[in-house]
Amino acid sequence: MAFTAKDVADLRAQTGAGMMDCKKALVATDGNMEKAAEYLREQGVNIAAKKASRIASEGIVAAFVSADGKVGALAEVNCESDFVAKSDPFVELGRAVAQQVAEKDPADLETLLASKTADGATVTELVNNATAKIGEKLSVRRFIRFATKCGKQEFYLHMGGKIGVLLEVATDKDLKGNEEFATVCHDIAMHIAACAPKYVYPEEVPAEDTEREKEILRVQAMNEGKPAAVAEKIIAGRIKKFYKEICLVEQEFVKNPDITVGQLVADFGKKAGCGVKIARFASFVMGEGLEKKVDNLAEEVAKIQNK
Repeated sequence: MAFTAKDVADLRAQTGAGMMDCKKALVATDGNMEKAAEYLREQGVNIAAKKASRIASEGIVAAFVSADGKVGALAEVNCESDFVAKSDPFVELGRAVAQQVAEKDPADLETLLASKTADGATVTELVNNATAKIGEKLSVRRFIRFATKCGKQEFYLHMGGKIGVLLEVATDKDLKGNEEFATVCHDIAMHIAACAPKYVYPEEVPAEDTEREKEILRVQAMNEGKPAAVAEKIIAGRIKKFYKEICLVEQEFVKNPDITVGQLVADFGKKAGCGVKIARFASFVMGEGLEKKVDNLAEEVAKIQNK
């Protein structure tokens, strides 16, 4: 499979690796982008996990949690300018949409937009009215809703809604009014925004992802000249590091790196005298994936391609 200068730029944007390393990887893998990214890791090339997608639209992630803490929602609402995204009318629109999600539990975006608020207007009408007032194109992009019978929903909004996190913590007894519990939940939600885990527990990681990571680690170990028996022991140790990177309970707590998030929860549960467990979380990055942008590297790529 042949590859183009754009493929080299795309691989660089995806991995953060150097241009020559990206070209070499594509040559070695016959232009296969996925295999090229794996090849870079296998060769020990430092990958900065730089995202190829760039935020194309402005807006906010808004959140709402019911008064009893049992129901919570996130909603992403987009606009055209950062100035509008920070304005009070737009922020209020976002909160109203998140509240509607929490209270109406819509099945999909179409149902949400058609649902009526307490004053009788549909969400579509709210958006249209705000559009007329603000003067920019506004839209509701996505949402998520959590509900629990016993436990707490907590949200955290970073940088005015550029990142939104919704966290559900389950408990054996009602801890409403427990200020320490509220603080623990808030701190974990903040940790999620800062450290971007993908899963709560290692057992949630798909088996194919774990096996793929093991194979990459195996190739790394062999490239380091390790015997097969030694390589397997190295893999066992490094896979734990893999889980620490992507699983919330295995991560070092951002406010106290001496303990993990899992230990934080376990310690609080003992102190509170009840079972406490992180049930699930969701994280929205405003505008994520809306548009892909390739850096203007035409001249640099062309020179490399001709070498």
